[in-house]
Amino acid sequence: MRTRFTWIVAVLALLAVGFLMACSTKYKSSSNGLVVVPSQGSGVMQTFSLSLSNGHVAQINNSAGPPTPGLPGQVILDPAGTFAYVASTVNCTPTLDANTSLTAVQGAIVTYKINSDGKLAAGSTQYLKGNPSYPIDFPTCGLDDTTNPNAGSPPAAMAIDSSGKFLFVATAPGSATYTTNLDTIPVSTIATLDSVGIAVFAIGSDATLTEVAGSPFSLPLEAGGGGSPSPSALAVTPTVFPIQFAACSGHPAPTTENLYVTDSVNNVLLNYSVSSAGVLMLVPASLSEPGVLTGTLPSGVAVDACGQFAYVANTTSNSVSAFTICAAVSQNCQQADYSLQPVTGSPYAAGDLPGPIAIDPFAKYVYVVDRGSGQVSGFRISPSNGALTAISGTPVATNSGSNSIAIRADGSWIFVANFNSATVSQYAITQATGGLTPQAPFTTLNQPTGVAVK
Repeated sequence: MRTRFTWIVAVLALLAVGFLMACSTKYKSSSNGLVVVPSQGSGVMQTFSLSLSNGHVAQINNSAGPPTPGLPGQVILDPAGTFAYVASTVNCTPTLDANTSLTAVQGAIVTYKINSDGKLAAGSTQYLKGNPSYPIDFPTCGLDDTTNPNAGSPPAAMAIDSSGKFLFVATAPGSATYTTNLDTIPVSTIATLDSVGIAVFAIGSDATLTEVAGSPFSLPLEAGGGGSPSPSALAVTPTVFPIQFAACSGHPAPTTENLYVTDSVNNVLLNYSVSSAGVLMLVPASLSEPGVLTGTLPSGVAVDACGQFAYVANTTSNSVSAFTICAAVSQNCQQADYSLQPVTGSPYAAGDLPGPIAIDPFAKYVYVVDRGSGQVSGFRISPSNGALTAISGTPVATNSGSNSIAIRADGSWIFVANFNSATVSQYAITQATGGLTPQAPFTTLNQPTGVAVK
């Protein structure tokens, strides 16, 4: 009897070990990719292992991953894939006294180190500057520190340059309400936070962020425009070219870079030169207009890996605008100043409410998430003039609430986060055609708000 009992215990122990191994995914950077997803509903970061042999995605054993302060949004990785940056927005409502209250918004960029096992380690939190003329000091509310006494505007978009030198953050309009009730006479003061613009951070060792001199940089007013500018998306020209498979492979990359910013209020794309210290200088489209016209409500922008073309997703006009980047003098470019010239035939029809947009790493294909119709549209880029042609078999369906897109650096896989369905859609890219083959979506925690892939 004792022998039989010992045998049963041994079998159960082996089954338990097998179960634990099945629930714990092994990650190796040599044989796996890594998918990073912030969960707004759960307030944590998740990572998933991607098999490079068959595309299978498995959750790494950190379902209760490192927490995010506030509500996480966009996530991006540095070029080396060693750190993740997450934009976060915090609603803060402290009680000052029995008669006074304050409601404000605090914006922050949170840094996470990507460990060798694929898990994330919480790092530093960089708060965005607030309005120095705010009517009262913003009190401590769990996140503020002594160096940032004022409420900061929420982050709207982020971008990192191809050399990993600078992090660019667009800040959206924010507001705060200071209310006091004295002698039963209500008095309310509403302050609009005027830190709207582009914050630039120099990236140091261990992904430390140091805001450059003059940051944040304000957006210009458009003559006869729709109102105060509001940045919605960012893209930066490359200073590192793809090693192979691209038209620019083997050619020297530029040593300077430019940042392109969509203004969703005035429907323009703005062009900034970036100095070696990270200082932004506007390159006006003309003597009278700061930016070039896009479609209505531009909300996504991407630059190809060779720095030849820029593409803008226009949400309410359901189109994609295409621009030539004047990096060299040509028939269409009078100066090599990285100014923008519309591509003949632009804009190009997209699906319903296009927004997030990405270009494959070899500068051949453009993909845009049509949030209204729950689809991904694909376009082939003409290498001669940047014109777009719809890819056969696209658009392909996503799940509900698609909000972000990421393409792996080898051009093999696309991922789209779906806010409403708590899933990430996955597609295999056919290199020769740009066609997309849907894979089974994988499940995340509640309300994924972004996706990045290593």
